[in-house]
Amino acid sequence: MTHSSGFSTDGPSTGTGAGTLPAEQLVAHDEPETDVALWGVIFAGGIGSRFWPLATPARPKALLALVSEQALIQDAVGRLQPAIPPERVLILTSRDIAPAIRSVTREVPDQNFLVEPRPLGTTAALAWAAQEIIRRAGPSAICCAVHADLAIEYPEEFRRTLRRAAEYSARERSLVSIGIRPSRPETGFGYVMPGLALDSDAPLERGGIALTRGFSEKPSEVDAAARIADGALWHSGIVVGAAGTIVQELRAHSGEVRDALDALVAGNLPAFVGLVRSTSLERGLLERTERLLVLLGDFGWDDVGTWASLRRARALDDNGNAASGQVQFVDADCNVVHADQGQVVMYGVNKMLVVTLEGLTFVTTLDRAADLNTLLDALPGSMRINPTGPPRSPSTGLQ
Repeated sequence: MTHSSGFSTDGPSTGTGAGTLPAEQLVAHDEPETDVALWGVIFAGGIGSRFWPLATPARPKALLALVSEQALIQDAVGRLQPAIPPERVLILTSRDIAPAIRSVTREVPDQNFLVEPRPLGTTAALAWAAQEIIRRAGPSAICCAVHADLAIEYPEEFRRTLRRAAEYSARERSLVSIGIRPSRPETGFGYVMPGLALDSDAPLERGGIALTRGFSEKPSEVDAAARIADGALWHSGIVVGAAGTIVQELRAHSGEVRDALDALVAGNLPAFVGLVRSTSLERGLLERTERLLVLLGDFGWDDVGTWASLRRARALDDNGNAASGQVQFVDADCNVVHADQGQVVMYGVNKMLVVTLEGLTFVTTLDRAADLNTLLDALPGSMRINPTGPPRSPSTGLQ
């Protein structure tokens, strides 16, 4: 079946810089309305080496119960419902971990797993997902792209925000970034600069949506602080837009995937994979597009990116400790403990990380745990991949 996109193929007539949407192209309206179907796209690739030794090829990060009693990928699929049911959720993952991801997301149909034969980067991954949505539902279907490793405190407000973003993206034929009020100059996040509100009687702080003045991915700490002082919001990693608009914007701005899009549209996935160059969605599109809007999200968001982030994502005791397993804290504060095995006692220490697995105990500071590359480079390869060693025989206890 051939679908008509309903979107203009002409790019913006004027521009004021990357990440800016010319105001003359948009017309303020009352509360937007749309009845198009919402589709979820969940990025769930990668092992998650920053959560070593818990995250391994056999147990990738998306399978870890870091925030709730469920795996991160289960939380990601569940919080989209009922706004986006499992049959309209696409999961982008890598070949090595796809079977493990499927094993805990049985409600998502097998045909909704887009398994990368090699790491494509989120720009190419979103292109693949958007084209698949176009094939199934047409170019006006709305795509809500999220990462599996998010912590969301208020799921109902999260879904309400997605619906509003979908309405605005359909109305304005633009992409929408969900922005978060920053609490620190975080160098690992993207920053989106709000501009003028589309509707003068609905400013960003009261649920309205705004043009953007620019987008900056992972700036230095000094630059991040300057952007915050200038009103920047964190980019939550959530992007909403019509599937047709996404492909159109990628064709216009993303050289890393542009030459591969014709092969993708023709259904030639091997050619697409062979032609694309890996880059993040933030670098490959959001820093370049002139059709980006921003909507403020206020649903208890956090990025579960490092061990230290668990002090924000998990419930804390009165002294700011986050724990999973059997842990006793005495005169200890601001620690993170994940105890799969045995009991852990923390006495007179602060800002420490302790992870206990069968056959391994890992101890460091939360500051050093933010970047484990130096440690992993120094370890034998077998230990990086399987830190606790091969499984023991239940009958003899010998390896």
